[in-house]
Amino acid sequence: MNGGSIPRLARGMRLREDKARGQWVVLGPERMFVPDEIALEILRLLDGARSVDALADDLAARFAAPRAEILADVLAMLDDLAARGVVTA
Repeated sequence: MNGGSIPRLARGMRLREDKARGQWVVLGPERMFVPDEIALEILRLLDGARSVDALADDLAARFAAPRAEILADVLAMLDDLAARGVVTA
């Protein structure tokens, strides 16, 4: 992925709030995982319309953090999730 990529959850993957457990989960065919707070903030922004650059801009403004660091972290996380089949661009 790069800054111009438009990430979204892969086919069959869903981000859902598990009210019984009081946490958010990512569900897919025969798997489930609980994202940490940072991953959850990023996953909530995946709408299939915004680029990685736009995600980094949003997060940098919201958390008053350096955009370059945010972009590097977002790209690393999305690359990892893409390798696991959770997101696609």
